Amino acid sequence: MNEPAELDLPVEGGTLRVLRFGRGPRTALAAHGITASGMAFGAMARRLPDEWTLFAPDLRGRGGSAGTPGDYGLDRHATDLCRLAEDLGAGRPVALTGHSMGAYIALRAAARRPELFDRLLLVDGGLPLPVPPGADLDAVLDVTLGPALARLGRTFATDQDYVDFFRAHPALGPDWNADIETYVRYDLTGPRGARRSKAREEAVRHDGRDLLASADLFAADLTRLSVPARLLHAPLGLLGQEPPMLRAAEVQHWTGRSPGLPAELIAGTNHYTILLGAAAKTVAERLVALIE
Repeated sequence: MNEPAELDLPVEGGTLRVLRFGRGPRTALAAHGITASGMAFGAMARRLPDEWTLFAPDLRGRGGSAGTPGDYGLDRHATDLCRLAEDLGAGRPVALTGHSMGAYIALRAAARRPELFDRLLLVDGGLPLPVPPGADLDAVLDVTLGPALARLGRTFATDQDYVDFFRAHPALGPDWNADIETYVRYDLTGPRGARRSKAREEAVRHDGRDLLASADLFAADLTRLSVPARLLHAPLGLLGQEPPMLRAAEVQHWTGRSPGLPAELIAGTNHYTILLGAAAKTVAERLVALIE
């Protein structure tokens, strides 16, 4: 697949920037992570068969949709996904995938509007996250997201400074490749001398608090899920080391309660490289094969 086309498609209250990879007749829709963009799916999209088209929106508050009005929150994003699925599917169900926070959004969309989707692939996300009662959710976000959140309040003198910031990330630097660099450069905005991420911190924090506080809702979504589904998860976490985002005990618990959700550990990956590294080929293959 060549460079993606950039589309502005209608949702409630505005438009979303949507990256279209490919021009095939079979349609897939992909939701990205909390500080990411639709460009996170570039490596995966390139490995889909020619008969597929993958549409990857920049969610509200990120990428080319940074200026799309809120409200934010996972329900809002799920509603946006459903609207895109209705319009892009043209009366036929579409394949759905999501990575990290996007997996939770995709799960919610598929649980609420199963008629819109013919399959659901969750990539290192989608399972309820254990949060201690009464925890300061912003403090939890600061600890778990680390460098990903810290960059949102910073400016960078040059584009290369921004790239170098990502190259120093322990989960990305050792596996740096052209797909990661394209993803990073797509996220840049701002004037010369004060370059910054397109992602809005208010959107990220709003969505992060919502994600952490919604374990019961995700549990309900999993137990009523009727769309054919699969979970792919990484052995290493957001900093390229243990613990993973989805711990083995949690994967075993939730796949046991949701027999229609088999899980597969993708060896040699962390939370980011499961999608941005060589494993993108596996992700693409699993999406295509999920109901074939």
